[in-house]
Amino acid sequence: MPVESLPVRDPAFHRRLLQQYLLLLKKYPILTKSVTSGILSALGNLLSQALESRKKKADGNLKKDINILGPARFAVYGLCFTGPLSHFFYQLLELLFPSTVPYCMVKRLLLDRLVFAPAFLLLFFFIMNVLEGRTISAFQGKVRAGYWTALKMNWKVWTPIQFININYVPVQFRVLFANMVALFWYAYLASVRK
Repeated sequence: MPVESLPVRDPAFHRRLLQQYLLLLKKYPILTKSVTSGILSALGNLLSQALESRKKKADGNLKKDINILGPARFAVYGLCFTGPLSHFFYQLLELLFPSTVPYCMVKRLLLDRLVFAPAFLLLFFFIMNVLEGRTISAFQGKVRAGYWTALKMNWKVWTPIQFININYVPVQFRVLFANMVALFWYAYLASVRK
């Protein structure tokens, strides 16, 4: 009896996965974006820890174990804050500056970069401080030590990305697009907060 070989990758699987995601996005937009944000935020922290561990190993230091609380904190942040707040912010941008408004692309970007980004970054520092069980004075110290540096880096990295995101990505996919980039951004933020 001849043996039939099966493909290792089933292209239909990817289509079914995408269809399921789109269905969940349509039925439960905030929950779907929140869960996606939570998962990708946790992965960003794991990436940060893996990079830090690799760097220490290259420097001859002992290998550091993965701290499971880091990804858990980032998952909570993504689930409870990044997903819902980003969803509503992108909806608000569409209401305030529809494509019929003159200079809507620039206005959206300025609101995102000058209002949302600084507030969202400060919220990140605060929530992580709370989730780590630290004091207000520790929060103030982290803000003094790392906020301005992180905000300048945010403006450098995220400005072109957000220009594309808020002007060319369909509104229902903006949180996902930002979360894919944030996977690496959270790795950076985890290192800045140390």
